[in-house]
Amino acid sequence: MSVIMDGKALAAKIREQIKNDTAAFVRKTGITPGLAVVLVGDDAASKIYVKNKEKACAEVGFKSEMYLLEEKTTEEELLSLIHKLNERDDIHGILVQSPLPKHLDEALVIDSISPDKDVDAFHPVNVGKIMIGDYSFLPCTPAGVMEFFKEYGIDTTGKRCVVAGRSNIVGKPMAMLMLHANATVTICHSKTKDLADITRQADIIVMAIGKADFLKADMIKDGAVIIDVGMNRNAEGKLTGDVDFKECEKKASYITPVPGGVGPMTITMLMKNTLTAAENYSKKKG
Repeated sequence: MSVIMDGKALAAKIREQIKNDTAAFVRKTGITPGLAVVLVGDDAASKIYVKNKEKACAEVGFKSEMYLLEEKTTEEELLSLIHKLNERDDIHGILVQSPLPKHLDEALVIDSISPDKDVDAFHPVNVGKIMIGDYSFLPCTPAGVMEFFKEYGIDTTGKRCVVAGRSNIVGKPMAMLMLHANATVTICHSKTKDLADITRQADIIVMAIGKADFLKADMIKDGAVIIDVGMNRNAEGKLTGDVDFKECEKKASYITPVPGGVGPMTITMLMKNTLTAAENYSKKKG
């Protein structure tokens, strides 16, 4: 039986550290880290995420501002708001919740956020910095995955790692971080042939393809480390990951559950990025 990696416990531990670091930073500089979250439209899941981010900010001692904009908000109005937030000294992180309504250009919106305040690390400048290994911020989900390896003493050096999924949010940056951590990385996706042959060779598998219970026990080798980034609803409406947890748990050495695995870590890493943004601002202002 494998060790189940507890994302809730790890997130709580890191948030406590962020809370202490924030208190020390406020005492030293008089600056309270500030996060602005912008939500356009009425997406129910996004509203829950935004609420959770607000709660997390309060927990660690940040100032937070939530902007709930109507579905019909124009691109001009949204860009104008972002420009104002870019200019403010008391806001150090800006996050625009995706998905955006279809009439808004997501790439243009991301580009309009100052790279210094881009706590999601989606701006092309920050993506480029991650590529060369010289970054201030990391995308929150891949950063959370790396914390699991640290917490559970999993050495990634020289290990074969398969990242299933090639999104800009998880798959691509995840592969880069594993590469920086000296793993040998294979990226798989919907067009990959003989996927099971590739996953069976992996010491570490990060699943981020968005297909419920896709990774089966016969697709992994004994003792593999399994990280499940997937968030899906199965036929019964139950939240489930990309991994057939019940079966894979019997063969894996370490595995993350869904829920309670990678999910809690994502917002925690957002808090970490926001504190970093405030620290960077303080140094520049210094």
